[in-house]
Amino acid sequence: MKIILSGYGKMGRAIGQAAVERQHEIVARLDAAEDWATLESLKDKPDMVMEFSTPMTAVENIRRAFDLSLPIVVGTTGWHEQEETVRKWCLDDKQAMFTASNFSIGVNILFELTKKLSGLLERFDDFDISIEEIHHIQKLDQPSGTAVKLAEIILKGLKRKEKWVNQVAKAPEELEIISKRVSDVFGIHTIRCASESDFLTLTHEARSRQGFVNGALLAAEWLKGKTGYFGMNDLLGLNQ
Repeated sequence: MKIILSGYGKMGRAIGQAAVERQHEIVARLDAAEDWATLESLKDKPDMVMEFSTPMTAVENIRRAFDLSLPIVVGTTGWHEQEETVRKWCLDDKQAMFTASNFSIGVNILFELTKKLSGLLERFDDFDISIEEIHHIQKLDQPSGTAVKLAEIILKGLKRKEKWVNQVAKAPEELEIISKRVSDVFGIHTIRCASESDFLTLTHEARSRQGFVNGALLAAEWLKGKTGYFGMNDLLGLNQ
């Protein structure tokens, strides 16, 4: 595939290197709004945009990709308050988009385990549940998109929790997300369940960026030739 990289930070560079190793071609690296104008000089039409910029620029970049009728894989998080608008653009314009809060296969298994756990805990109200996420100090959004996704799964399955808060919970109906930023951590997400007699944890720790990179490239390869709005459940066959 001929790939445009939108956002050329650590993740963008890692994806670029891995894409070339998988016999793809990086035809443009875009790191500012004005860089999109350079696409007019490309001789061949690109096959895919991979968006890993910032929460502040992601939606504009998605719109630019749709205006060029380019499929886009979005790994940027922190923009999902506008998700319904973006989904409508995609479906109304018959575009192709793949978005994920986390492309790691392990994290998506954690999502499924959390879904199962939340359903079980609905029967046992003596258990409380909370989330902790730890990332590197350069991560801009807080809580992480993965932590928010975990919270949404828990809120759907555990009716006694009504909303998530990015602080210590002050009421039983609040789902606590504690965010920490430290050096040299790729990402750690922990679900904690506690009662007077039991303490249960589910933890995913990213050992490198490679899991995210591999998942993002798998998503791009899977998306090519499709039309619609997709996520990791589609790639992994979890919606079947």
